[in-house]
Amino acid sequence: MRILLLFLLCLGCLTTPALAGEAGLSEVVGTLEAGYGSLHDLQASFSQTTTLAGFPKPQKGHGALDLRRPGGTAAQFRFDYAAPRQLIVSNGRQVWFYQPDNRQVMITPLAGMFKGGGGIALAYLTGLGNVSKDFDASLAKEPRDRQGNYHLVLTPRHPTPTLSRLLLTIDGSAVGRYQTEKALHDTFPILSSVVVDGSGNQTRIDYSRVKVNRGLPAARFNFKVPRGVEIIKP
Repeated sequence: MRILLLFLLCLGCLTTPALAGEAGLSEVVGTLEAGYGSLHDLQASFSQTTTLAGFPKPQKGHGALDLRRPGGTAAQFRFDYAAPRQLIVSNGRQVWFYQPDNRQVMITPLAGMFKGGGGIALAYLTGLGNVSKDFDASLAKEPRDRQGNYHLVLTPRHPTPTLSRLLLTIDGSAVGRYQTEKALHDTFPILSSVVVDGSGNQTRIDYSRVKVNRGLPAARFNFKVPRGVEIIKP
């Protein structure tokens, strides 16, 4: 569950770099919020690198994800890790954590993931939260990279052990469109994310082959437990 929460904290997608003029903090945050507002579903490949405090060798993983936001209900998600091999699926009511090598699946209510202060981050990163409400935002000391993308630092107003800072790289071309149109459609503007927890551990997520708003079916977010698999409930 901790891996999933860290992953959700990094949820985003790729677009192309920008040639826009310099934007202020409010425009970068506005781009981020507008991107979430226009997101109905998302498909992407991902790579993940977790660096634990005191351990020099990072832990790496990769796979594919699907995300769907039905109107008026909790987001549905499916994370299919190729390495380490596991599947995490939610239909918006409960979550299945399936480890095929161990022949085990843990089933837990989605509401349980909101306990212990993790709800703000989970709600925000499935498109149900509000950056300006839940976070103090600032641009990094170096606000833009060589490609013109923006580095945004989000500090939760109520930090938790799983989230002390969220560092986002926001696509500069999306910011440029938002500056011009004051809106953003069919684009999710996060290029990469770094989650920093209360112990100093960091998890970075990068995305590729992103597809947005393709009409993913609800059936994609249900899981049938295979025969012979042990079911674990907390």
